Amino acid sequence: MTVRALYLCEGSSDTGLRFHIEAIAADMGREILVTVPELDRLPNKPGHSVVDKLRAAQQLSDAGHAYDLVVIHRDSDREPPDRRRREIADAVAAVSPGLAHVPVIPVRMLEAWLLLDQSAIREVAGNPNGKMALDLPKPARAESVADPKALLKQAIATASGEKGRGLQKLQTRFSANRARLLQMLDRKGPVKQLASWQSFTDDLREVLQCGH
Repeated sequence: MTVRALYLCEGSSDTGLRFHIEAIAADMGREILVTVPELDRLPNKPGHSVVDKLRAAQQLSDAGHAYDLVVIHRDSDREPPDRRRREIADAVAAVSPGLAHVPVIPVRMLEAWLLLDQSAIREVAGNPNGKMALDLPKPARAESVADPKALLKQAIATASGEKGRGLQKLQTRFSANRARLLQMLDRKGPVKQLASWQSFTDDLREVLQCGH
């Protein structure tokens, strides 16, 4: 049976996580169909809260799309991850009671997951053979970086070797490069050491093992 999954992400450059959801399911011998609704294109754009996004997605599902589970990405930012887990669980219970859910809660923000693959950063920067020191954190420190987005942006800039106008053009492509890095993320690489990644993958496997 094909599992029908809804994936609600924080921004358009986060949609690449769907490929990892699909790959994890495939590793388990499960077939999964992941839908990523473009909620921002709705006439009445939903708010940023999980409840608002779920309600908007529910309106779309009323048009004929029913789901077996929902995967919800919510950066922890400055909140404890457990508080975000409760926020997600309460939102699902309020809007879609009984629907299985999988929280995705990167500590601080998803960029922390992308800081661990130096070769991928050099590749998206357009200088795969560069040797500049990028000063990236070890896995044990990645989730305690104060501003992982700023650090990732700086690492891509440094890796590119660009200056002046070339660097400005590169910086305007940050969102696209971030999306590429998420798609390229090596699930068997250093990210496996991060507690937030382990929680996401463990929760997803548990839900899929339960027959959803």
